[in-house]
Amino acid sequence: MVNDPLSLAPMPRLLASYAGREAPRHQLLWAYDARLADVVRTTREPMVGQMRLTWWHEVLSDDAQVKGLGDPLVDALRAEPGIMAARDGLLAMIDGWEILLDPLPLDEAALRSFAEGRGRGLFRALDAVADTKAGALWALWDLSGHIGDRTTAQRAVEVAREYLPAKIKGNKALRLAAGLARHDIVRGRAGPSELTPRLYARLLRIAVFGR
Repeated sequence: MVNDPLSLAPMPRLLASYAGREAPRHQLLWAYDARLADVVRTTREPMVGQMRLTWWHEVLSDDAQVKGLGDPLVDALRAEPGIMAARDGLLAMIDGWEILLDPLPLDEAALRSFAEGRGRGLFRALDAVADTKAGALWALWDLSGHIGDRTTAQRAVEVAREYLPAKIKGNKALRLAAGLARHDIVRGRAGPSELTPRLYARLLRIAVFGR
């Protein structure tokens, strides 16, 4: 894990920059998503990974705000107005990420559970009026570009087609994220593993023209 718990990879950092005055809150939520991803990525024993994710569940469920006190990300999440009001979405994200502790390849049902938890949960936390179906689409697209198991990656693309929305709604940052995902999924392509110049150009085009 990176030394700065609030640092972001290029893609979420760029997306958050389109969130306007909500950018600081978006940055924290993306950092939270990255922390959960780091738990999964660095776990070798599923039971240990489940315990680490349970810790986050306890942190978010602690109304006294004692659990996790002193952790920079926990403190930042609690200090940002409105984030704890989105607790249901944050808890759903934990359930989604936990799916990836299962043996690979994941089947279609597991991928739907992942998408419903991580994707819908994240988009709901980022924007209460967001199209959470688009969040599930984005989560599967993102997974397809980062997971090492090729069978799971291809299945993620196939399952993602079930979530293709007729119209992408919500904050501009989320419309951009979903627009990037839709561009690849309708063509049967997996997402990229990093922010490439071509992907950046596509994001700018969507930002300007909406497609």
